[in-house]
Amino acid sequence: MNEPECLDRAAGIRYVSEQMIVPNDCAERIDGLADRRRRMIMRRRFLVFLLPTAVLFGSGLPAAAQTRTLPSILDIRDRVEVVNSITMKRLETILPRVMDETGFDMWIIVCNEDNLDPVFTTMIPYDVWCPITQILVLSKKPGAPPERLNVSRTDMKGLHQNVWDHRAWDASKTESQWDCLKRIVAERNPRRIVVNQSAVIWAADGLTVTLRKKLEETVGPAYSGRLHSGERLAVLWLETMLEEELELYERVAAVAHALLAEIFSSQTVTPGATTLDDLLYSYIQRVSDVGLELFAWPWVRIRGRSPEDIEKYGPDDRIIRRGDLIQCDTGIKYLRYYSDHCEWAYVLRPDETDVPEGIRKVMAEGNRLQDIFCGAFKEGLTGNMILADILDVAQKEGICKPKIYSHSIGRFLHEPGPLIGLPWEQKDTGERGEVRLVPNSTFTAELSVTCPVPEWNGRELILALEQLVAFTSKGAYFMDGRQTRFHLVK
Repeated sequence: MNEPECLDRAAGIRYVSEQMIVPNDCAERIDGLADRRRRMIMRRRFLVFLLPTAVLFGSGLPAAAQTRTLPSILDIRDRVEVVNSITMKRLETILPRVMDETGFDMWIIVCNEDNLDPVFTTMIPYDVWCPITQILVLSKKPGAPPERLNVSRTDMKGLHQNVWDHRAWDASKTESQWDCLKRIVAERNPRRIVVNQSAVIWAADGLTVTLRKKLEETVGPAYSGRLHSGERLAVLWLETMLEEELELYERVAAVAHALLAEIFSSQTVTPGATTLDDLLYSYIQRVSDVGLELFAWPWVRIRGRSPEDIEKYGPDDRIIRRGDLIQCDTGIKYLRYYSDHCEWAYVLRPDETDVPEGIRKVMAEGNRLQDIFCGAFKEGLTGNMILADILDVAQKEGICKPKIYSHSIGRFLHEPGPLIGLPWEQKDTGERGEVRLVPNSTFTAELSVTCPVPEWNGRELILALEQLVAFTSKGAYFMDGRQTRFHLVK
């Protein structure tokens, strides 16, 4: 692709194939498996994990025409292998690059048990307990890989080198944890030290006032004067994805899509009997049953009902009925990645085989706005610039009442990359909107169109859509496709 553009479900086959058909698949990138048999098991499980998405993409049909099979979900032991391997590779490849790019030669991360620094949580093993005070020191000399030093009681499983002998301290009170930190800093004599404090990016603001004071007292005035906000470094570290991570993230999106398709079906919904709460708790229970967790409490709502049915059943009716449009906004957390999707279902009336044409046209309008959204993604632009470009094209094309409120996503739900609009702000979202777009970063295309529906006597439908988008050097594309047709409940 010469210009960034969206790849829908059918076009996405080509892109995913380019990424996936390579000599080294995900399983072959997982290091440290005990023996050949273990490697074969892992490879087989990954192939099972990947296969359902290939099946889903195979026909190139619109989303609602597909039979969504839930991809195989890794057991906890294999999740540990995957996450720890990915974390190690990130520390070995992304960390040195972003430290060089930002010009910092030391990064000190300090936090306490039960109040862990957000960045810290992305640098530690999956299978870890972090007792009491946690200190990581990442020190880099020009041309050399960073030292990754653990000054705590935590077993970092080889991701960071243990440099504090806490057992000697426990036994004879030799060198304390803070004395160890003081020595490490003095020995390396860093010019610019970064700490996680930011007035803009929440995920880069993990250092508490109390621990900042303790850190300054420990390193002394000579080094406390060299402390700087690590906002830019933290943003680059958090938003940049490995190629392997984009592949894994695609699978996370496939799982999320399949779980949504399950609840938007006749197996879950009985028109005239199933309530919104029934549907909500069915989804929540299903996510729990397959061993995953939600990032937040989902929203399940009736967002479209004919004027006649509103008059018949009342405006507060929570029973799902024929002719209803149901919206679910939800997301899961899996392999340390968040999903965030908003999809729609239509409950067919007895004489219907598809959604009324006027409502289908609103979905098509929303899909076109998604195309415009992805086409505006260009490296180096800020979120506010991207927002302006999207709305400019949408308005020129006559998209009906477009609204953009999209955000970065990955290891956190709404951070740390550029913010692209807010529901109440369609021009300038402030400093979060001034963060710049970098390759191999991920977002939600969260947006809406508001269009009149002829079948509802011209009453407007606000159609809010949300799908995961990845941006690479090849452009922006939907991870595991997007919804182009309503799920149908018969």
